[in-house]
Amino acid sequence: MRILFVGDELIAGQGDARSLGWTGRVMARTASEPASVAMELAVPGENTAELAARWQDEVQRRIDSELDCRLVVGLGSHDLDTGQTLARARLHLANLLDSAERLRMKTFVVGPPPRRDVAPKIQGDLSRAFSDVCERRLIPYVDTFTPLIQHEQWNTDMTVSDGYVPRQAGYGLMAWLVLHNGWNQWLGVGSAS
Repeated sequence: MRILFVGDELIAGQGDARSLGWTGRVMARTASEPASVAMELAVPGENTAELAARWQDEVQRRIDSELDCRLVVGLGSHDLDTGQTLARARLHLANLLDSAERLRMKTFVVGPPPRRDVAPKIQGDLSRAFSDVCERRLIPYVDTFTPLIQHEQWNTDMTVSDGYVPRQAGYGLMAWLVLHNGWNQWLGVGSAS
């Protein structure tokens, strides 16, 4: 199985001294035979319009017809920095997911985690908009915003970061949320001990 991760710097684990991010931690806890191959295709600072414009070209280069290729979309919140409306952000995600469906790629979406420099209501609205797009398409969506907005360890981690990307503890929390919200069921595998 080949798992292709697309998204911004959160996909790449920027800020993690161990260079694992949430994707590395999730893959380390994913048991599959033979072992799954993960490919992270991250572009720092990317909003949904930019992601929707580039993802297909990059992913199609890495699809192998002999393998079960899956797509994980890790959403950040750069839409809030670039003036994207919620309607536009929803549309870009919807177009991406519909294109993935046409490619017959099973897709899993991880929503944006909380940040300190944007009002919680605005961030929550963005996360709910993304969740709604996925729900309408029956695509798994992991809400990282709601469980982390008041989480003490997350907030401590974010006070020592740049305010957008967490450190090791924060990425560990994100990985836990992914692993406990349908990851193994989506892959059809068990968890590594």
